[in-house]
Amino acid sequence: MSRKDAYAFAASLAATLMVSIVVFQAGDGTFGAVPADEIDGDEVQVIAEVDPWA
Repeated sequence: MSRKDAYAFAASLAATLMVSIVVFQAGDGTFGAVPADEIDGDEVQVIAEVDPWA
């Protein structure tokens, strides 16, 4: 997904699940968003973290 879509998806997930969501860029250049506790960081670069409590 694009960077813009990843940020929008992360904001939606954070508001729905009320957990911190990490926006990352994978090794192949694509972007994604997952809950912060599920990121292992092996082959991804963390771009931002969306915290619904901040």
